[in-house]
Amino acid sequence: MTDSAGSAQGIAAQRIGAAVAATAAAADRHTCGVQSRMERVLNAFAAERVGVQHFASVSGYGHGDQGREVLDRVVARVLQAEAAAVRLQFVSGTHAIAAALFGVLRPGDRLLALTGRPYDTLEEVIGIRGTGQGSLAEFGIAYAELALSAAGRVDLAGLEAALAVPTRLVLIQRSCGYSWRPSLSVAEIGDLCARVKAIQPDCICFVDNCYGELVETREPTAVGADLIAGSLIKNLGGTIAPTGGYVAGRAELVEQACCRLTAPGIGSEGGTSFDLNRLLFQGLFLAPQMVAEALICSELVAQVFSDLGFAVNPLPGAERSDVIQAVRLGDPERLKTVCRAFQAASPVGAYLDPVPAPMPGYASELVMAGGTFIDGSTSEFSADAPLREPYVLFAQGGSHRAHARIALERALLALATAGLDRTE
Repeated sequence: MTDSAGSAQGIAAQRIGAAVAATAAAADRHTCGVQSRMERVLNAFAAERVGVQHFASVSGYGHGDQGREVLDRVVARVLQAEAAAVRLQFVSGTHAIAAALFGVLRPGDRLLALTGRPYDTLEEVIGIRGTGQGSLAEFGIAYAELALSAAGRVDLAGLEAALAVPTRLVLIQRSCGYSWRPSLSVAEIGDLCARVKAIQPDCICFVDNCYGELVETREPTAVGADLIAGSLIKNLGGTIAPTGGYVAGRAELVEQACCRLTAPGIGSEGGTSFDLNRLLFQGLFLAPQMVAEALICSELVAQVFSDLGFAVNPLPGAERSDVIQAVRLGDPERLKTVCRAFQAASPVGAYLDPVPAPMPGYASELVMAGGTFIDGSTSEFSADAPLREPYVLFAQGGSHRAHARIALERALLALATAGLDRTE
């Protein structure tokens, strides 16, 4: 190693050490939050009398799968919902959300997005982009969205006007997704649901809960949301769920979503668990700790890049409602350099070069650094970004804060070597 390389590595290590010290209080706060979430999980396991017999499943149609039925009830308790359906047949969070939307909405209904433009993968589901694939629009479901305020907040002043038209369902996206806005806290979601119900009492409040599970002491279903949905290979899977998603909320709405997943008349009664119930139960048990580690890793990302002068969202130490950390890098080469460094520090596929590429469901090419054990999981430390201005990196996950430290140190070294570690 040359003196200059050694010096750069030493500077990178010092920066990481300083960030760890600066985020120590936030890390302690996230660690302290594990116990209450873990108690919620343990109480749910105990209340439903989970035993080893629930790890097995039945074949074929999946009728009478006791493990699946108990897991549904456990997850409903953890998510503070009346009912839940946890299914390996959901291929992603987007699939679970789509099943909920198609299950609840009918031709002639109106869908209103309250948090601006939804996540990229929902655009074709709704019918904003693409044709001929059976979108909501093609089934005669009207769509409107309430634009965010200049500060990236829900436009509460415009809510009444937006709901002047009869609306069957409002979509609330908890996470920032690929937009530069604050994620919604559970308290904010509760307030939004109350405002909607005051205007249209029968309107269904549906929350895209991806990346938010177990981050706060309450879930949206505890504060007025009628239905939520998300992925199992994010927070709730604890890094070991092999696939799947969930819907949770009012029992009749959960069943309608399941009727879309399977078929009317079958609903939640079908679908084998492929003898993978143990991984789902165990992943849920691990989830509170994994989510806390992911939050600590996000704090480190925020602090490191903020110290370099880059805009970050949320700020270090700010209240968090999801595990995503956004960094506005402002340059495509800088974005690709960071993703390459993160990929090189991954446990799986460290030799791969994360070049921009098309991804099903996304409008822009994506750069993805995610050498995870479960394909598509973001529970281990990973990052991705649409290759479009202002070139924002979205980091998430991290089952070990030490992993984030190593990846960040390598990213700083790579940026310094390429002369890209300055904001100007």
